[in-house]
Amino acid sequence: MELEEKYIMDDLYLRIPLQFFADDGDKTEEPTAKRKQDARKKGQVFKSTELNSAVVLLCAFISLKVFGVSLYEKMVELVNLTFHVYMTKEDLFTVNGIMGLATDLLLLFISAMLPIFALVAFMGVVSNLMQSGFLFTTESIKPKFSNINPGKGIKNMLSLKNIAEFFTKSLVKVAIVGILAYTTIKDNAKAILNTMNLNASAIGAYIMTTIIDLGLKISMFLMVFAAVDVIVQMRKHKKELRMTKQEIKEEYKQTEGNPQIKGKIKQKQRQMALNRMMQEIPKADVVITNPTHFAVAIKYEPEKNDAPIVLAKGQDYIALRIKEIAKENRVQIVENKALARALYASVNIGDPIPEELYQAVAEVLAYVYSIKAG
Repeated sequence: MELEEKYIMDDLYLRIPLQFFADDGDKTEEPTAKRKQDARKKGQVFKSTELNSAVVLLCAFISLKVFGVSLYEKMVELVNLTFHVYMTKEDLFTVNGIMGLATDLLLLFISAMLPIFALVAFMGVVSNLMQSGFLFTTESIKPKFSNINPGKGIKNMLSLKNIAEFFTKSLVKVAIVGILAYTTIKDNAKAILNTMNLNASAIGAYIMTTIIDLGLKISMFLMVFAAVDVIVQMRKHKKELRMTKQEIKEEYKQTEGNPQIKGKIKQKQRQMALNRMMQEIPKADVVITNPTHFAVAIKYEPEKNDAPIVLAKGQDYIALRIKEIAKENRVQIVENKALARALYASVNIGDPIPEELYQAVAEVLAYVYSIKAG
């Protein structure tokens, strides 16, 4: 019996895709600037819907509190217009009469609700802009197979995080709102009973005031709840943007290039520069050496340059190669340890020698010219 149960459990383990319950634990690296920028271009930005809802609801009840009297007067005017003005018209049930009534009622309703709608809409936009800034992208509306992937849907549904979020958000909000509504009704129980002695207008005003006050309490609670949700969503968004070490390496390759390829390119560039330098050595007037560690090839053309130019320079193996090429092309080689070191350290290839070395180089060139003349 135990053996049979074991086979049954093993079969269940094989059938249930346990990866649905797994989290991306290998994403341990903080997102790079490029990752954040790419995510923003795709519309993946931090956003708390709880904050938007709380701001809109709070502004709605504040608007009702501020414009409540004006709204009440407009509603009374609307009722009077309907039952005291239009009902007495003989052409009420004609096309013109009905169109006139509908137009007047619509304009009156719009004038009453416009301040409230405008403020609520404005604050809704401000709430979104405060979170993500101005962003226009079409990436979020493009059809994606992953959005209709049943596997991904099941994984999200069975995620412990989503279940916990559902309970903490939905049920806690419902519970708190219920408690606030209960305490408000309980505190106003006597006043509610006393409304039976009031006229219809006073009852309406009392009910409206009580509802607005309750709405403000609920809105203030939701704002506190939204502040907590903002922190949670910020951390969640940051975690979603985390990267694996491999992703960081791939991004570096894309932005900076493959290090191996870049190394080969630099090596090739150095080789090409070295070859060009070696090709200039036969044009030199003299090669000044250390004699074994440094070699500097110099050429002086008074009609082109005010000072002698360094055509090539090198150390150790390159210095040896410079001397070999100089010998092959019968370029004079002069040993001057101090001058060779100074030229190698202070002058780049293709640059003229500095003024402080004019005298020493002039002496070397004079010596070379005298040998050629002799």
